Amino acid sequence: MGGLIPGWAVVAVLAVAVLAANAPFLNNRLFLVGPQRVPKSLFVRLLEMLVYAGLVFALGRALEAQLGQASPQRWEFYAVGTLTFMTLAFPGFVWRYLRRNAVH
Repeated sequence: MGGLIPGWAVVAVLAVAVLAANAPFLNNRLFLVGPQRVPKSLFVRLLEMLVYAGLVFALGRALEAQLGQASPQRWEFYAVGTLTFMTLAFPGFVWRYLRRNAVH
């Protein structure tokens, strides 16, 4: 294997990241299964997105450890990862807040 992560693991983490990043904007439930909040505030949605980002980081770390030796990461990795996660959330944000007739 040569220390490289197989392609399926990368695709799986990216797919989960896209779904998790957009989930807070696509429904009014707290963490997809909690009580319905109408309207759910932007602060709650961003907090929910931050929790999802942590779960995606944990999933990636677990897959990396399962497939081989996990590389140590510094703060720069998590800063860039968090900003990338926020970028992946852009379609959900646009759908929720920027489209015509948007329901907040």
